[in-house]
Amino acid sequence: MKTHRVRNTTGNRAAHPLNAWTDLMFKAGEMMTASAQVIGHRTARMAMAGPAPSQRDQHEFDLMSREKIEAAAESVHAMAIRMLGLHQEVAVMAIQHMLSGTANLISVAGSSSLHQSGRRQSKLAHDTLLNSAEAVSQFNASLADIAETGLQPIHARATANAKRLTNL
Repeated sequence: MKTHRVRNTTGNRAAHPLNAWTDLMFKAGEMMTASAQVIGHRTARMAMAGPAPSQRDQHEFDLMSREKIEAAAESVHAMAIRMLGLHQEVAVMAIQHMLSGTANLISVAGSSSLHQSGRRQSKLAHDTLLNSAEAVSQFNASLADIAETGLQPIHARATANAKRLTNL
């Protein structure tokens, strides 16, 4: 059930948010495939058990309920922690961009000629656009990372159950 794909290990994920969303899509696909296998196995087991399930069946059905609650709680917790980190990343980036913009504005104000002022205004506009694009890209990749962080506990249980139930 393992899918092999090439990950971008040399570049920054924030520079390539499409890679982050693609990774999430593949992980979600693996989880859905594993979940379909587990649901099929457990549904068949419930149907065969009828109104009087064996001890083994009861254990499996209890495990099924407990795992869903645990995975949901772990998922919410992991995403909350990751979102706190995102707040810090955004704050740092905002301060860096404000400092860069302030330096460029001071440079424009200190221009000694119209030509120099034009070049510095151009640099200010360029840097502002570049910083904005970087911020959007990083935020986009961070959102995918938060979603992948939340999917991880569910993915781990679904794939482990699919593997375990296939071997029964």
